[in-house]
Amino acid sequence: MTSEKFISEVKTLKKFYELYCTDKHQNQYNKSEIQIYKDLKIDIDLYLCKECFEAINYSFSKLQNCPHEIKPRCRNCPKPCYEKDRWKNIAKVMKYSAIKLSLGKVKSRIINIFS
Repeated sequence: MTSEKFISEVKTLKKFYELYCTDKHQNQYNKSEIQIYKDLKIDIDLYLCKECFEAINYSFSKLQNCPHEIKPRCRNCPKPCYEKDRWKNIAKVMKYSAIKLSLGKVKSRIINIFS
């Protein structure tokens, strides 16, 4: 996968996990994380609880080791690398955050229409 695609995937994971964790968990803390992909070094500031921090690191490691040159969506991957239990948890985070982000966009559009 390209470096640009990797950065995009990392940003998506960060956004989705932080949204989920802020809404569902307590005891979040700031943590700086460095991800290295090919010759690229990415500094990431995360605000997550311990459980979500461990989960996102697992996702980062799977992303770094993705064997596909053109990365498919993980749910459409012919050779899934996530463990079944972890996949279910990550799918729950992604689904919750995607719905919440979509509803936020709809809400702002409605507000713009009536203001």
